[in-house]
Amino acid sequence: MEKITVDATNQSLGRLASKIAVLLRGKHLPAYQPNVLPQIEVNVKNISKVKFTGNKLKGKIYYKYSGYHSGITSRTLEQRWEKDPAEVLKYSVYRMLPDNKTRNKIIRNLKIIN
Repeated sequence: MEKITVDATNQSLGRLASKIAVLLRGKHLPAYQPNVLPQIEVNVKNISKVKFTGNKLKGKIYYKYSGYHSGITSRTLEQRWEKDPAEVLKYSVYRMLPDNKTRNKIIRNLKIIN
């Protein structure tokens, strides 16, 4: 299994997540095939040094719906980042992967080192 290390220092969250998503899918390889899962593990280090531009920490809101009446809850990016920065990065990479049955298999190859 090929291991790639990405340093998150002074990179914005979205650009970092899209770079990781491309690496996890194997699109950087000359022998890329969409139906073949690549054996690539991406390790991300220094995640606490990610930068946010603009007013995203207070302005970006994540919604979660439980399925019950009035069961919608919202949290800002700042609240989620304080609780678990790795979860925020993993969620953003997860949403950039293709929405099919390979998504859960691909995201397992993302390792976040603090």
